[in-house]
Amino acid sequence: MAYELYYWPTIQGRGEFVRLALEDAGAPYADVARERGVRPMMELMTGRTVAHPSFAPPFLKDGDVLIGQTADILLYLGRRLGLAPAGETDRLWAHQIQLTVADLVVEAHDVHHPLGAGLYYEDQKPEAARRAKEFRDARIPKFLGWFERILTQNAAGDGWLVGEALTYPDLSLFQVVEGLTYAFPKAAGRVLATTPKVMAVHERVKARPRIAAYLASDRRLAPNEDDIFRNYPELDA
Repeated sequence: MAYELYYWPTIQGRGEFVRLALEDAGAPYADVARERGVRPMMELMTGRTVAHPSFAPPFLKDGDVLIGQTADILLYLGRRLGLAPAGETDRLWAHQIQLTVADLVVEAHDVHHPLGAGLYYEDQKPEAARRAKEFRDARIPKFLGWFERILTQNAAGDGWLVGEALTYPDLSLFQVVEGLTYAFPKAAGRVLATTPKVMAVHERVKARPRIAAYLASDRRLAPNEDDIFRNYPELDA
């Protein structure tokens, strides 16, 4: 039975972290809103008979199991797709890294919506400019520096974040680099020049056969200014 992924059909967003895991594993899945529209997704979110409704997309349906929140979805899929460590301690560590990725994603989004998601970017441009400077100067270096330190300290690994093999946080780190270099090409480029191990993970993931095929396909949505990572040149420096 194919997994069913529910996410907005026109953006990469948080759903892309799940798509990358499914694609790398070669797992059959339906990208429901892209294939059937958003109505089935909204019905599962708002339906009174749904035992565990999600607050927002993405969420994943596997038979009778319905799971929301990107990090929880990946925790669930990791062992099933061979993308999680075998031991419990390392599985929790992988989950911790993924939660930190989630923190970064929120901060990247809030650069262009610092006052509230319900307001247009044009309504909060001065505040966004202030938030962007702090994100560029302090937060991007802090996050990417942390990932670089993890990669350096994982002496038993082969250039991956956890253990000896690729796990789902490595796929997510690839997407983080993709997003940051799209939204903040100047600022991200400066930091990535000082984090070679992070860049090495990005390049290794990009070269994986199933990921390379996915990136070249129409299943991979192009980044755009409705997404989490948005390219507003005035916010980059």
